[in-house]
Amino acid sequence: MDGMVSTSARTILQARALTRRVKLGADELTILDDVSFAISEGESVAIVGASGSGKSTLLSLLAGLDVPSEGDVDLVGESLAALDEDGRAQLRGRHVGFVFQSFQLLPSLTALENVMLPLELAGRADAESAARQVLAQVGLADRLRSYPRQLSGGEQQRVALARAFVTRPKVLFADEPTGNLDTRTGSAIIDLLFDLNAQSGTTLILVTHDAGLAARCGRTLRIDAGRLQA
Repeated sequence: MDGMVSTSARTILQARALTRRVKLGADELTILDDVSFAISEGESVAIVGASGSGKSTLLSLLAGLDVPSEGDVDLVGESLAALDEDGRAQLRGRHVGFVFQSFQLLPSLTALENVMLPLELAGRADAESAARQVLAQVGLADRLRSYPRQLSGGEQQRVALARAFVTRPKVLFADEPTGNLDTRTGSAIIDLLFDLNAQSGTTLILVTHDAGLAARCGRTLRIDAGRLQA
């Protein structure tokens, strides 16, 4: 043994004692309670649990979209607690991709323009060629000029996947990525998600109710009533 540590074993995300409380009138509701874990570079991790268990809140905290009442997240080597809102947004822009249940495409932009947008925001001169390439990868080379309203649900989610992967993010967060799709379309999107993930070596962290999707991941974290289960 030469003592060298494989780069694949490096921690890319660390949750430290995450707690999230919200005020409900005179009362306080604990949504997440003292959640800690680490995720290594290149892992695929499913976050599962019943509706209302705190899964999506946890994802928001991990991505720096929300701030915890207590605790911290280290994301790609940076403490989110040490960053202000602009700093967290810049960190996401450099290193993070998102896929949501609701697709979240901009309706006034074509498929090509939706995928180009994060590259243009990053000042990339090759935005159009890179967007065309990844849209071809997801099977939409002939729909570049279509607007979201002209695309099926499955096609819209393919555009969302292309937009998420086009920046080659180190971490991809997915929140119920097949939740608005029928079973057959959802299955095709899952296959595409894992194919793209394997090609890019991204760390994949996803929230899902879908046992089949969770089983495709290397590890499962179960949240029950705001607590991480052993």
